[in-house]
Amino acid sequence: MSDLKGKIVAITGGGTGIGEGIARKLASLGCRVAVGGRRIEKLESVAQSIKSETPVYCHTLDVADPDSVKDFFAAVKSHFGDPDILVNSAGINIQKRTMAEMSPEDWDRVMQINASGAYRCIYEVLPAMRERRDGLVVNISSVAGKRAITLGGVVYCASKFAMTALGTAISNEVRDESVRITNVYPGEVNTPILENRPNPVSQEHKDSILQPEDIAEVVATICALPPRANVPEVVVKPTKQEWV
Repeated sequence: MSDLKGKIVAITGGGTGIGEGIARKLASLGCRVAVGGRRIEKLESVAQSIKSETPVYCHTLDVADPDSVKDFFAAVKSHFGDPDILVNSAGINIQKRTMAEMSPEDWDRVMQINASGAYRCIYEVLPAMRERRDGLVVNISSVAGKRAITLGGVVYCASKFAMTALGTAISNEVRDESVRITNVYPGEVNTPILENRPNPVSQEHKDSILQPEDIAEVVATICALPPRANVPEVVVKPTKQEWV
């Protein structure tokens, strides 16, 4: 396994949920971590709670806004340098998830964040990775990017399938340039996105499913692999969750 100490990591959606969990884990392994999200106060709270050799850097980021994406990565580059690792963890879902209930505006918003947002972030980091012939992008997708499940809903599934294709197609394009892309497909995870479920989720259920630190452990293992080894995709689900 490679030593991650000193690696520059940019994490979108780093103020809550899976992104926060990954930030905590990679910072503990000596990475220089930058987190982006829409709420600076949340990012700063997370950063201050992480004890690491290098303080976690915070900067506002709205992945649906091209200018915000450019500003975030320019700030990371100015503070740390070009990212060695990008973790695309920003994502949303909506309550009205069926075709009958959701609006075209819902479609546009979810696709803009989950699919186009991931594309824009990869677009910002990929040239430097290709030039130095080294780099890793980890896309936090969903089992809804492997199976069009009812629970995920129409647009969420479509956006995560788009993320799947995005990661796979780019990986195929850059494989001879020593740049790696990994799509991670979590099952149910106890994160704030559960608050947008059509039906309330009990605390008992939240406690029984995956926690952000579970995904963080998997991502850390992927990040620590030697450059010759690429994990194209990995599914991580709660033991109790069905997989068909």
